[in-house]
Amino acid sequence: MTATTEAQQAYTSDEMMSIAAARVLGNGQRCFVGIGLPSTAANLARRTHAPDLVLIYESGTLGSKPDRLPASIGDGILAETADAVISVPEVFNYWLQPGRIDVGFLGAAQLDKFGNINTTVIGDDYANPKVRLPGAGGAPEIAASCREVFVVVRQSKRSFVDKVDFVTSVGHGSGKGDRERLGLRGAGPTLVITDLGILRPDPETSELVLSQLHEGVEVEQVREATGWDLKVSPQLSRTEAPTEAELATLRALKEAGK
Repeated sequence: MTATTEAQQAYTSDEMMSIAAARVLGNGQRCFVGIGLPSTAANLARRTHAPDLVLIYESGTLGSKPDRLPASIGDGILAETADAVISVPEVFNYWLQPGRIDVGFLGAAQLDKFGNINTTVIGDDYANPKVRLPGAGGAPEIAASCREVFVVVRQSKRSFVDKVDFVTSVGHGSGKGDRERLGLRGAGPTLVITDLGILRPDPETSELVLSQLHEGVEVEQVREATGWDLKVSPQLSRTEAPTEAELATLRALKEAGK
């Protein structure tokens, strides 16, 4: 085993997830970024293969270039490094709703088989839930109006459920055609990147299907971490392991934020 191979194998599932999520972002795209895992992936992409990726945060910062991971959308480093700072209503009225954002990058507390997202409550009783989550923020608008949505979330039966307890952000509703019937502009979730693999909506049903496995993960592991009968693409592929450069850049980015 070479030194390079040893270094490449010494990575965590979270690092694989962040790197896989970063890789799907294209240079020059306009990306509406959520805090947490989406922000990590987007900032990693800008530091590796997509230096001209335009990061837009809900607080009104356009083209932010932070040298560390922001703690929140109100972190001053986003405004300090932005090309422009505009009001929150302008972000939504003039950028998001008219369809000027290529990719919305979101996280989720719960995600169902049609890509619907819950970040509001866990439990059937909204007034008295088991857990009250941070809420919607701008996620419903992002899910409705971005040209497409990428979701980054750790995969388990607690997060990947057959039906979300509360629909905070509409994915594909109850199946193909629901977004059109609701008048939603964007394509909805086209990729779900997890610590185990990547899922894509079936073109005929819009149900999420396992299309890619990360290195060292088997199909049965993903099925065991999914709260519905997960379908597997006949063209199932493997994610390439992280490179030394990707790992070094990701770790430096995280270290700078401590």
